[in-house]
Amino acid sequence: MTAMSSSGCSRYVQLSADEFRSRLPEALAIYVNAMRYPEGTAEQRAPMWLTHALREGWRCMAALDDNGVLLGIAYGYKGRAGQWWHEQVRHGLTRHSGTEEAERWLADYFELTEIHVRPENQGKQIGEDLLRRLLDGVPSANVLLSTPEGTSRAWKLYRRMGFVDVLRDYQFTGDPRPFAILGRALPLEAR
Repeated sequence: MTAMSSSGCSRYVQLSADEFRSRLPEALAIYVNAMRYPEGTAEQRAPMWLTHALREGWRCMAALDDNGVLLGIAYGYKGRAGQWWHEQVRHGLTRHSGTEEAERWLADYFELTEIHVRPENQGKQIGEDLLRRLLDGVPSANVLLSTPEGTSRAWKLYRRMGFVDVLRDYQFTGDPRPFAILGRALPLEAR
């Protein structure tokens, strides 16, 4: 555990699937607030997040304050053919860059599914610490993520951490917003 008083974060913990389930309302509230989603989004996302926790290689890191309040959360799992996100990205990447490029990225990757920090705690290195701790020891060759296009603190974090463009301006089925698929090789370099 690392003390980080300037960030408000006193410790980072890896959550088990049961701990994640018990903190789901708190985690989803951070997600909705950080992403500026409308009310009702948490109820729609909860079943999906619970299903993710059952996937192979799932892991979750949480940032907590001195009172155990959740300041940020990050989770992901081993990406596989047949998963919705994998198939969407494979389709887009194959169409844009060809089968070989799609296979290069998707053959062995960890999907960074969610990483969110309370807005009032952003810009204090909590996101980077969560990302580093989550990916530490992941045995996959690559890590991939999707993020809405546009300037944000998340984009700055991903670029600083060495993520490169895999696919830009991609529209997932059922979402009109453009997304970027970003990736990088693992492991991360030491700080």
